[in-house]
Amino acid sequence: MNSTFLCGRFELGFKRPLIMGIVNITPDSFSDGSHHFSTNAAIDHALTLVEQGADILDIGGESTRPGSEPVSVQEELRRVIPVIEGLRHCGVPLSIDTFKPEVMKAALQSGVDLINDIYALRQPGALEVVNEFPNCGICIMHMHGEPKTMQVNPPDYGNNITREVFAFLQERMKIMLQSGIDPRRMMIDPGFGFGKTAAQNFQLLREMAALKELKAPILVGVSRKTMIGSVTHKPVNDRLSGSIAAALAGVARGAAVVRVHDVVQTRDALDVWNAVEFGVNE
Repeated sequence: MNSTFLCGRFELGFKRPLIMGIVNITPDSFSDGSHHFSTNAAIDHALTLVEQGADILDIGGESTRPGSEPVSVQEELRRVIPVIEGLRHCGVPLSIDTFKPEVMKAALQSGVDLINDIYALRQPGALEVVNEFPNCGICIMHMHGEPKTMQVNPPDYGNNITREVFAFLQERMKIMLQSGIDPRRMMIDPGFGFGKTAAQNFQLLREMAALKELKAPILVGVSRKTMIGSVTHKPVNDRLSGSIAAALAGVARGAAVVRVHDVVQTRDALDVWNAVEFGVNE
């Protein structure tokens, strides 16, 4: 993995795992939909996450939960741009969780540092947009199908889910490199919960260290997801312990960034993990 990740106005290192705090500006996200749907509520929530220890803020104006309905470009822009403008000087990198090239471009023009794309720049025009902004970071994710239908009938990967994810991300990185994108701008996300069964998700997490061969920082997003509930049998807002356990399992297997709803609790867990791994400064 490159020692430095180029992320817009920032250069990030990974001496310790970083926390990406989730800022959903949607009425229908699976976990916190409508909680921060207004601009001011979203900005206040985001600033609280920074105070709690978030290293990156991930702003999303369209839910990509299983079964979610798409929103228009205009509606997504209406939701996210005022929040981006209100957080531009908050002191940490801003990420936009979108797959629409029009939203990517407007967000980058408004001050976003990182594109977090569940379609891995497969939408027409997306690759061209990120090439217009040569400093922005790019996180590409593995997903089979599309959010509305991806969990209806997840494919049978024949016990080769990790190999499938590896090959997909490797191919997308190759295309990015061929288009002239600096590898120091690339981050990868295995896509937990996106077109995968619970068993496949846990196999992928168990075997995730194999993705380190791609030499890009790995982002893990498992917070409050159905895979956690499938084991704990807890409702979505009662999955904190399971989410932290899964995040730590990811970090132990090479995750550089964990994307979470519960920043302060995850920060405490990572501080203890770091103390175990690297010692304590007394």
